[in-house]
Amino acid sequence: MIVGILGGGQLGRMLALAGIPMGLRFRFLDPDPHAPAAQVAEQIIAPYDDPAALDQLAAGADVVTYEFENVPAAVVQRLEAHARGGGVHPPALALATLQDRLLEKQLFVECGVQVPAFVPVATRDELAAAVDRLGLGVIVKSRRMGYDGKGQAVIGGMGMSAGLPAAIEQAWSVVSGHAATGGLIVERFIDFSRELSLIGVRGRDGSTRFYPLVQNHHSRGVLRTSIAPAPDLSPGLQQAAEDRARAIMQKLNYMGVLAIEFFESRDSSGAPVLLGNEMAPRVHNTGHWTIEGAPVSQFENHLRAILGLPLGDTRATDRCSERSVPRGPVSAMINILGRFPRAEDILAIPGAHFHHYGKAERPGRKIGHVTVIAETPAALAAAVERVQAALPC
Repeated sequence: MIVGILGGGQLGRMLALAGIPMGLRFRFLDPDPHAPAAQVAEQIIAPYDDPAALDQLAAGADVVTYEFENVPAAVVQRLEAHARGGGVHPPALALATLQDRLLEKQLFVECGVQVPAFVPVATRDELAAAVDRLGLGVIVKSRRMGYDGKGQAVIGGMGMSAGLPAAIEQAWSVVSGHAATGGLIVERFIDFSRELSLIGVRGRDGSTRFYPLVQNHHSRGVLRTSIAPAPDLSPGLQQAAEDRARAIMQKLNYMGVLAIEFFESRDSSGAPVLLGNEMAPRVHNTGHWTIEGAPVSQFENHLRAILGLPLGDTRATDRCSERSVPRGPVSAMINILGRFPRAEDILAIPGAHFHHYGKAERPGRKIGHVTVIAETPAALAAAVERVQAALPC
């Protein structure tokens, strides 16, 4: 079987690496001649909206998917209209919805996911009015295209040194370009204890599987570490997250892997609650731990889902004993940013696995990751500390 993939980045590369042992073949469309996926499968070098290239991608493919959400939704719609075989998954509706933070927030609300108070804005005056309505302590985000903290500005909070008018003006100078091209959304800051994320997968028959919630740690807007399963999880939060994700998948007629990031907070009674932050219609950075840390990775499960194959086991597993491990976190993923560590330093750490994306070094760029598997939370923490010490930056 042939899988066509829009995008040839590291996520596409890892999809291919998961599918090749299953006897699958891959064909990528990416305008970058140095795309990481080109090292493991066929690549069509062309713009995403090139009609001839899209026809070539779909020709003979059993299914088409995408590996990042900035592919134009119109391209996926065109493929849906013309692709043969198993079609295109996830659907264009999911991509178009999750490309727009306003539509995404509205979907959250429709599906019972609590969210921070938000207001859409398009002008500087509307931004000032939104701050007046929501109060100090807000974040302004581009509705489209922003990721890893890009296209965002903060107004208020501990870092505010100028007066309010100056702070609004400063924020507007950062995001005004995004306002002109796609609009903005202003969200009220919320008091949360940590970010959690859920990776779920839905098959063609409507069946669903979910990986354990994981805890994420960021620095300067970029994910640095994910710990799985999330430690000290309150009873009911895993089920609550799965219920909301299942409702979203059903609403979108979704097939494939979906990632949802939540903030863990407290309601007025002090009970733990999950607030929706954002979603990604694809395999996700916070699910990389599943390559070694679960019986079936997010990458293999995405392929199983879009090809109509049975979904695989999503439990976190202690690979040393091959048993389910509900007793605490036993897997971790640490991003490699900017410069590679010495492979021998990483591989000397028990339970560590080094993943090189085939990308050139560049400050701040995600160029690889390390996953760590351990038998106990204490052993995991010690191994993660050693990995972090071995990273150049």
